[in-house]
Amino acid sequence: MEEIEIPTEHLHETIHEKATEASNEKESSWFMYVAISTALIAVLAAISGLMAGHHSNEALIQQIKASDQWAYYQAKGIKAEIKSISINGQPDAVAVERYKKEQETIKQKAESAEKESDKHLAHHVLLASSVTLFQIAIAISAIAILTRKKILWYGSLLVAAIGAVFFVLGLI
Repeated sequence: MEEIEIPTEHLHETIHEKATEASNEKESSWFMYVAISTALIAVLAAISGLMAGHHSNEALIQQIKASDQWAYYQAKGIKAEIKSISINGQPDAVAVERYKKEQETIKQKAESAEKESDKHLAHHVLLASSVTLFQIAIAISAIAILTRKKILWYGSLLVAAIGAVFFVLGLI
């Protein structure tokens, strides 16, 4: 009886090719995950940047309003002082009292605008921090792709998660 020879050279080459294809497919799908996560992080960074800019502008506007109110408050104080000094020896007590009451209202408006400015500034700081963390996560993802190290990608996802916490805190 004759032995049938099975050529194993082709079998070995075929197995090696299939293993390489599977490895490339696995690496290719990992690259896809990194690319998609990096794109999502970039979107969050852009939204955070817009929101941080908005809150920065609002903080500045409220601070300007507060400064205007404080200038108005001082003007009323000067007017009250002028009315308290009379030319004929009699102060205008009614006008002085009116100016003092107006000053109280103006003071409340100024303090309210200052509080609003501080509130917007606090949101700005949190959102700006989230932008920074998102940008760091994007850079780490790029390094992960270049070095083909998954641990770096996981690190970038962790940094992005911390950025997301700052983002949410900046929104509330």
